[in-house]
Amino acid sequence: MSPASQAAPWWRDAVVYQVYVRSFADGRPAGDGSGDGVGDLPGITSRLPYLRDLGVDALWITPFYTSPQKDHGYDVADYTDVDPLFGTLDDVDTLLARAHELDLRVIVDLVPNHTSDQHPWFQAALAAAPGSPERARYLFREGRGPDGAEPPNNWDSIFGGPAWTRVPDGPGGSAAGGDPRQLAASPASETRSPQKAQWYLHLFDTSQPDLDWRNPEVGDLFEDVLRFWLDRGVDGFRVDVAHGLYKEATLRDQVRPEKPKKTADSMVERVLNDEPMWDQPEVHEVYRRWRRVLDSYPGDRMAVAEAWTQTAASMAMFIRPDELHQAFNFGWLGTPWSAAAFADVVTDSIAAVGAAASAPTWVLSNHDVERHPTRYGGGPVGLARGRAATLAMLALPGSAYLYQGEELGLEQVDVAPEDRQDPSWFRTGQPGRDGCRVPLPWSGTRAPYGFGGADGTQPWIPQPDDWAPLTVAAQTGDPDSTLEFYRRALAARAAVFAGADETTEASAEGDLLVVRRAGVTVVLNAGTAPVPLPPGEVLISSAAVAGGLLPPDTAAWIR
Repeated sequence: MSPASQAAPWWRDAVVYQVYVRSFADGRPAGDGSGDGVGDLPGITSRLPYLRDLGVDALWITPFYTSPQKDHGYDVADYTDVDPLFGTLDDVDTLLARAHELDLRVIVDLVPNHTSDQHPWFQAALAAAPGSPERARYLFREGRGPDGAEPPNNWDSIFGGPAWTRVPDGPGGSAAGGDPRQLAASPASETRSPQKAQWYLHLFDTSQPDLDWRNPEVGDLFEDVLRFWLDRGVDGFRVDVAHGLYKEATLRDQVRPEKPKKTADSMVERVLNDEPMWDQPEVHEVYRRWRRVLDSYPGDRMAVAEAWTQTAASMAMFIRPDELHQAFNFGWLGTPWSAAAFADVVTDSIAAVGAAASAPTWVLSNHDVERHPTRYGGGPVGLARGRAATLAMLALPGSAYLYQGEELGLEQVDVAPEDRQDPSWFRTGQPGRDGCRVPLPWSGTRAPYGFGGADGTQPWIPQPDDWAPLTVAAQTGDPDSTLEFYRRALAARAAVFAGADETTEASAEGDLLVVRRAGVTVVLNAGTAPVPLPPGEVLISSAAVAGGLLPPDTAAWIR
């Protein structure tokens, strides 16, 4: 990889902090003067100094748009307004102004693969007849079989079950304004003109119908959405399901092997050798159009893709010079605790993005996967490994994306079944993603730990009873705490690697990961016994080092 230019855009080596808006901070009072237990935009604004002091460069905020909240905001009913649950457009403007005062950039989430079933377009489609322009904005199709009672193809939903739901014929039927989940199961849907009753595609929940990106109206809508938020001052977009949008035009059946493989995404089992619903070549023209829009605005506006592709090379196609700026590197997130595996991911990722003339990204956790200390074994071992992996990650070239709460050492929470709210839980019976979305503990000794609301009142997902030692207030000033470790690590990254040469070498020497960059040697001990440290000054370590030895599950920077 070529050295970073002094004039490199801000996003090329930024540390970005993901804010899951429902669970970050509750700043708006409910009727009794306390919070309502759900995070919101004023809550984020109130905590921006915390993010500045943590040492991040930007924040990415999950969807806050008008939504029925079936998938907690990823089901959008209006892309250019704020859901009253989270605030108002004025609150967005206040947040942006305050963030920019603190020299923080703001990235907002964009959901282009699907809308909510409450979006005006889909409501119009339900009220319209098959073959109408209203239905042409989505993927409505006739069913298979003599009476059309079978889904159009064999695709499965990410959230479990079939990816198709049948609706009654329109116009003017009870479908308009109804819940497709109820309509599909109702006797009326089976008795009213079954030959004409169509199915619609939803690769996620039934309340999230997929758009048909072959319809030019869809592309025009999203260009308008981009410009709406860019005009308000956002610095970039995180593109949800960026590898989706287009499906193979024939909507053919998926060919499935006998033993499907799993990716790092805990909520999805993906077939890796045939994906007619993902990563189609036409999607790249969408991002070329978006890039032209972004480049027309000042200030290095950017977009980062959530693209679950099959290889590093296919991921890099999203970040060619005329497409998006970055793509999440899920290879790092999914790497097992192994020096060899870490070295391979670093080498392969840097090579892939270098071919696209971009910079890599690195991420260990997000709102869709199990928190990495739990993934690494949980307890003290998992936490030690999490800190070591983070320190190694922060030395790598490119951008690092942190997920809220990891700086506190939070683990995955075993949410009680009666408190689970993830739509995948209701469709599959599996625990889903609620355990990584529990609201943050800020202060105090019991729920809601300063999150917002009356003392003793649990927020929208209950917090554990043993979180008092993990609050921001409890960890601040404690040199051994995970929070203070993150503050030191981010400060060290800024001091050591800001503007540094991006050329990086990674290798595994037994159980030791060795990364060399800009005159610094980064070592991570993934074994079970201490190993000798390389000669030089220890700039920072994830745990105490003494006697010239690097303990197991520990990383250090040496110069």
